Amino acid sequence: MKLMRAFAVLFLLLFVSACGVASATPTLHPPEVTTLPMPSAEAAMRAYLDAFMVEDYSHMYAMLSPSSQSQLKVDAFTKRYQDDLDAMSVSKMEYSIQSVLTNPDSAQVAFHITYHTALFGDIQRDGVVANLSLENGAWRLQWHDNLILPELTDGSSLVSDRQAPARGDIYDSNGDAVVTQSDAVELGVVAGQIPSDKQKDLFIELWRLTGVSVADIQSEYDSYNNNGQYVPIGEASKADVNARIGVLSAYSGLKMTAYTSRFAALPSQSVGYTQPIPAEKLSQYLRLGYSLGQRVGQIGIEKWGEQYLAGRDEATLYIVDPSGKVGTTIAHVDGQAADSITLTIDKNLQQQAQLAMDGLPGAIVVIERDSGRVLAMVSSPGLDANLFDSNNDPNYHNLTNVLASPDQPLLNRATQSKIPLGSVFKIVTISAALESGVFTPESTWDCQYTYTEIPGHTLYDWTWSDCQLYMQKNPGKKCASSSTLPSGLLTLPEGLMRSCDPWFYHIGFTLFNNGLTNAISNMAGAFGLGKPTGIGIEEEPGYIPVPSDGLNATSLAIGQGDTQVNPLQVADFIAAIGNGGTLYKPQLVEKIQPAVGDPMDVFKPVANGTLPVSQDNLKVIQDAMRQVAVNPKGTGYYTLGAFSIPVAAKTGTAESGVANPHAWFAGYSLANIPGKPDIAVVVVVDNQGEGATWAAPILRRVMEIYFYGKPQSMYPWESTFGIIAQTPTPTPSH
Repeated sequence: MKLMRAFAVLFLLLFVSACGVASATPTLHPPEVTTLPMPSAEAAMRAYLDAFMVEDYSHMYAMLSPSSQSQLKVDAFTKRYQDDLDAMSVSKMEYSIQSVLTNPDSAQVAFHITYHTALFGDIQRDGVVANLSLENGAWRLQWHDNLILPELTDGSSLVSDRQAPARGDIYDSNGDAVVTQSDAVELGVVAGQIPSDKQKDLFIELWRLTGVSVADIQSEYDSYNNNGQYVPIGEASKADVNARIGVLSAYSGLKMTAYTSRFAALPSQSVGYTQPIPAEKLSQYLRLGYSLGQRVGQIGIEKWGEQYLAGRDEATLYIVDPSGKVGTTIAHVDGQAADSITLTIDKNLQQQAQLAMDGLPGAIVVIERDSGRVLAMVSSPGLDANLFDSNNDPNYHNLTNVLASPDQPLLNRATQSKIPLGSVFKIVTISAALESGVFTPESTWDCQYTYTEIPGHTLYDWTWSDCQLYMQKNPGKKCASSSTLPSGLLTLPEGLMRSCDPWFYHIGFTLFNNGLTNAISNMAGAFGLGKPTGIGIEEEPGYIPVPSDGLNATSLAIGQGDTQVNPLQVADFIAAIGNGGTLYKPQLVEKIQPAVGDPMDVFKPVANGTLPVSQDNLKVIQDAMRQVAVNPKGTGYYTLGAFSIPVAAKTGTAESGVANPHAWFAGYSLANIPGKPDIAVVVVVDNQGEGATWAAPILRRVMEIYFYGKPQSMYPWESTFGIIAQTPTPTPSH
C-alpha cells in the first residue's frame, strides 16, 4: 500500500513538471556584440613623427585630417616643412612623447622635439601640442604651423639671415698665395692686329704668364683668320702682369682686362675650383649652414678642404609673418672666419713643371722621396679655375667649350688615369722574381728579338720593333745600333737595365708554371697598385689582374694586358724603392691654419706599408735602376748619362690600343744635398711614343728645375724653351 502511494506521488510530480515546461514563456538572450578596441592616439602620433624624422612628407600628409588636406595641398605642405628646416639648417631630429589625452573622438598629444642644426646648435621645444580627431576608425592630425615650432602661428614662417665669411686662402709650401681674393688680369689678343714678326715674342710672354703653350696660343690665334675678333688666352695675377708691363705695353694687339676675384694662380686639377651652389643642391647646402650665393669647392683641395675653407656664417633665425613683418628672434650665432690651407706643393716648381709638359697630354708627379710630400702634381692640359668665375667676363664664355673639350680638362691625369704601366712595371716583376727564390741576381737569359717558350706563340722584344722602324726609314740598311740589335745574354739586373722583354716574359711564364700564380699580382698590391693611395682628392685605384694562363702571365710581367695604374701610385712606389722600402702616404696638405690660434693637422709622414722586398734584393733593384741612367746600354742613358744629378730610373712604353703608346719615365734622385730633400719623379705622356724619347727629357727638366731653379737644357724637339721645332730622334725605349 505504501509502495503504491509513493509511486502515485512521483507520477504527480513528473506530470506537473512536464506541464510547467510546456507552458513557460521562453527566455530571449541578446546576440553577442564584439567591441573593437579604440585605436591608439599615441601610436598614430608616433607614426607621424617617425615619418617626420626621415622627412617622408607623403606619409605625413596621408595622416592629416580631410579638413587639413583641403586647406593645404601636399606640395605646399612639403615645401613648408622643407623651407623651415632649411632655415634652421637642420641636420637631424629627435622627439619624445610627453603626454596623451584621449576622448572618444578626439585626442591631444604633447611631445618634445630637438632639431640638431649646423648653424644654431640644438633648437629644442617642450610641450608641442598636436590635436587629433577620430575619423572612420583612424586618428587624423589637425595640422597647424606650430607643430614645427610653437612660435609659428597664423601662417608665419622661419627665415634665417646668413652672412658668409670670406673663403679661406690656399698657400704653397713657401707661403705664396695659390688661391686668394685678389686683383687679376685677363689676357687676350685681337686677331690680325699683331705684326707677324712680333707674334712669337708676344706668345712667349703670354706662355710664361698664363702657362698656355706657345703652340696652343698660335693655333688658337690662327683659327680666328685675322678677322679682328678677340682671342682669349688666360689669366695672370696683377702683380705678375705689372712686373712685365713695360714689355707687354709695347705689343699691339694685346688686350688686358683687370678684375677682382678669387684668383687661382695655378691651372691645377689638384687645387680645384669653386662654383655657386647649384639649384638642385641648394636645400642640401642650406642644411649644412651655407647661404644663398655662396661658392663651394667642386674638385681637388677646394673640395677636400671645404669644411675649413668655408668658415661659418653669421646667422640669425627669426619669425616672419605673412605680411613680411619680422617678429621673434629664435636664435643667433656669430660667424667664424675661414681657415687657410697650406699645401706641400711648391708653386714655382708646379708652374715650371706645368710648362715642362710643353703642352703635351699627360701628367707629372714630384714627391719627396723620404716623406710622401707631394711637391708638384701636373695634369695636362691644365684646368683654369678662373674660367668658373663670372667676374672674369672676357674668358667666362669659354667655359662651355673647355668643359666639352675631348681633352677632358676636368680629369686629373695624375690621380685618375687608368692606363697600363708598361716596362716601369718590370720593377714589380723583378721584385717578385727575386723574392720567389726561383730567380737570383745571377740568373741569366739570352735576350733575342723573339720569345718562343710558349708553344704556338711568338712574342717580341722592343728592339725588334725599333729595328723594323729603322729599316722602314732606311731602305737597304741593316740594324746595327744598340737600340735595334738584340741585347744578348743578360743577368737579371741587366735585364732590368736593358728592359729586355723576353727576360720578363720568361719570369712571368716560369712563376705561373711553378704554381706562383699570384706572385706578381700580390707584389703589385704590396707596391700600392690597384688601390687608392689615400691622398684625399679624386683618385682611381686602377686594377691589377691575376693571370689566368701562361700567356696572360707574360703580359702582366711587362705591365700590359688589363693592368691599370695612375701616375701617383707609381711615384709612391718609386719613392719607396729609393728610400729603402717605406711606402709613404702621399700628402698634399702641409697644415691648416685657423684665423686665430695655432695650426692644426700639421704634416707628418705616414707610412702606408713596407715593400715586401729584402734589403739585399732591394739593393739589386736600386743598382739596376742606377745603371738605366749611367750604363751606355741603359735605356735612360741618352738623357741622363751626363746629368750632374745622380738619378736611378726606369723607362716605360705602354701600348695604348691606338697608334702611339703611352710614354713613361720614372726615377728618383740620390743627390743627398743638405736642405734639398731627394725626390721621386714620374712622367707620363699620353699616346705620344716611347718613354725614353718623350718622357725621359721631361723628367730631366723637372729635376733641373727642382735642383737648379730653372731648366738647364733644351728638349730634343725644341729650338728655344717652349718652342717646338722638330720631332725628336728616337732613343732606346722601354
